[in-house]
Amino acid sequence: MTFGEEWGFGADASTSLRILDHFIERGGNFVDTANLYTGGRSEEIIGDYLSDDSARRDKLVIATKFGGNMQPGNPNAGGTNRKSIIAACEASLRRLKTDYIDLYWQHWEDPFCPVEETLRAMDALVQSGKVRYLGFSDTFAWKVARAQTIAELRGWAPLVALQVEYSLVQRTVEGELVPMAAELGMGVTPWGPLRSGVLSGKYRRGNMKAESVGRADSIARADNERVHSILDVLHQLADELELSCAQIALAWVRSRPGVTAPIIGARTVEQLEANLSALEVTLDSDALARLDEVSRPTLNFPADFLANAQANSFRDMTINGRSFGQSNR
Repeated sequence: MTFGEEWGFGADASTSLRILDHFIERGGNFVDTANLYTGGRSEEIIGDYLSDDSARRDKLVIATKFGGNMQPGNPNAGGTNRKSIIAACEASLRRLKTDYIDLYWQHWEDPFCPVEETLRAMDALVQSGKVRYLGFSDTFAWKVARAQTIAELRGWAPLVALQVEYSLVQRTVEGELVPMAAELGMGVTPWGPLRSGVLSGKYRRGNMKAESVGRADSIARADNERVHSILDVLHQLADELELSCAQIALAWVRSRPGVTAPIIGARTVEQLEANLSALEVTLDSDALARLDEVSRPTLNFPADFLANAQANSFRDMTINGRSFGQSNR
């Protein structure tokens, strides 16, 4: 999403290409974008990179998304109906200058289209060879579960991945989405692990002014006491461990159950390298406990209720690494 300057906060084409070069040199191979990002410019930049060297394509896993409307006012150009999915895929393939997409995401839930129609169109793309694997992003857990069940029943291509916002600031996905992904065999790829830079170290209590107009709304939403408390602990740990806030925040996300690969965005090679340095960080139990405590979310029913109720079935036991406490009797 940071490839292209059309949205007011991204990198120009030449910088984006240098970022891709550095990412691959450091061993990276998974690149995530969407048809809508910077008005299609993100896909074009990646496509230019792929076409510049034919050997690059097979080494990379290219993921993009459908659902975003590239023609405002045209109801047929967005959403998850068959017509728009097929058209979006063809357009993305042209911009990416490739014959196939490795992972094709539904960008977000469509309240107007039956999920059966969406799945059938996605399966058709897999059968045609234009898409290899399928995933859902930003969709209710019940709808993802229903979709996966239908795909299994019909023998259609299954969903292999789930993309959700997940960070120290946004943990409500732990209630249903992340456990659902584990149950249904879907890898979790968190977006926003630094919450638009909020957790990068640039911001702290008393200093929440956005660096760019494009980030102003995101930073404003994070200007509250809960986030300030998280930032306080994050900066304390950064000083104690001699690490950056970004390293700690990314290492925390990587440590979470079910997480396969956090999606990072960088506007410069230096930012990318700073984020990749989190791969060398493993937080100890004390640091994890402090971060978990200050960022603990309030989850929807029945998540919190079940955490206590299940002890009535398994008290005095440890099952699959989970302990249920001692009996008072």
